[in-house]
Amino acid sequence: MPSLGDLIAPRRLGRDFRWLLASSWTSNLGDGIALAAAPLLIASLTSSPILVAAGAMMQFLPWLLFGLLAGAVADHHDRRRLVMLANGLRAVIVGVLVVFLVTGQATVWLVLATAFLYGTAEVFADSAGSTLLPMLVKPADLGIGNARMQAGYLVANQLAGPPLGAFLFAVGSFWPFVLQVLCVSLAVLLISRIARTPVPEHPASERGTKAHAIREGLHWLRHNAPVRTLVIIILVFNVTWAAPWGVLVLYSTEHLGMGPVGYGALTTASALGGIIAVFSFGWLEKHVSFSTLMRVCLSLEVLMHLCFALTTSSVVAFMIMFGFGLYAFVWGTISTTVRQRLVPMELQGRIASVNMVGVFGGLVIGQFIGGVLAQLFGLTAPWWFAFAGSAITLALVWRSISHIAAAKPVLDPDEADEVAGDEEPGAGGLPLRD
Repeated sequence: MPSLGDLIAPRRLGRDFRWLLASSWTSNLGDGIALAAAPLLIASLTSSPILVAAGAMMQFLPWLLFGLLAGAVADHHDRRRLVMLANGLRAVIVGVLVVFLVTGQATVWLVLATAFLYGTAEVFADSAGSTLLPMLVKPADLGIGNARMQAGYLVANQLAGPPLGAFLFAVGSFWPFVLQVLCVSLAVLLISRIARTPVPEHPASERGTKAHAIREGLHWLRHNAPVRTLVIIILVFNVTWAAPWGVLVLYSTEHLGMGPVGYGALTTASALGGIIAVFSFGWLEKHVSFSTLMRVCLSLEVLMHLCFALTTSSVVAFMIMFGFGLYAFVWGTISTTVRQRLVPMELQGRIASVNMVGVFGGLVIGQFIGGVLAQLFGLTAPWWFAFAGSAITLALVWRSISHIAAAKPVLDPDEADEVAGDEEPGAGGLPLRD
């Protein structure tokens, strides 16, 4: 009978994968602690809704500003060292904040500046970190590897971290950030145990400025139909998802009458569903094709929006959110795995960063649309928008999904359109998941 360690990180994935997984889980715990503690800290320093919202904005602004640059940097340097350097900077940045908190000199502007700098370092850490798994495991094992990485995000970032961060903040405003520094520092130590990763080789035509490297990555993406369509899918469905999610707190408290505790429990229900999904992924991967799983996940996304638009029951809402966690993290694992298998190693950072810029760009657009719709037509209007938009886009990409799932890596990006049957990209996808 396999040990618990073998179940979490199968031995065939190798020693370096275990160090990567341990580093990722540890870093996610630190980020989960800050997920609750940072908004509490900002709210304790100001009553301005604009400044409180600005704290949340710092989560995606660095990606929009530096995402493409971070991808180019990751593709031209030692990726393991980049992760170590960026995470080391994150620990230093939060450490400075701790000093100001202990001495009672912290202001809301200092906290916002810290959030921006921390988020910027995180962009470079995540861009380089996303390229490590394909370098450490075989293509056939990317699915189970990504599922285990997702499990760490769910357990540490979504379940364990936030309540721990809130508890520590109640003890003292600086304590959650002290623990965050320790977690991020430990993540640096753990990832340093990975064998040195080689710097990707590039043809002479790509050896130029970072702007030139970014253009090369965009050129490859434009001519690779499967990956291009997948990126567009994720972008557009982030728009439809973010529209109702931006007003979810009002929808749950006012429309469903759940109260603040009930609102928090909704996200917990989603995380619980996600945990079941990621630990079931190995079985799903063996018994169900990727194309079928992708279509099922996207169809359930459409139905989720419709159910939320129609229901007035908190019990039904919990059931929907649990189901959302189940299919959303299956989609996240599949889409990341497919992209990593199709993208050449020397372009992994740039294509991943384009994907993340699309994710956060979709969030910005969707939240704006959802806020306007809710203001003009009521709290269920964003759900109807999401239902209609996701249904239409799913119909547009239905045939393309089989081409995406069955695509093979190609050396010449101009051949990619032929591999995908010259399908034009549609729109669709799932929210905030690669």
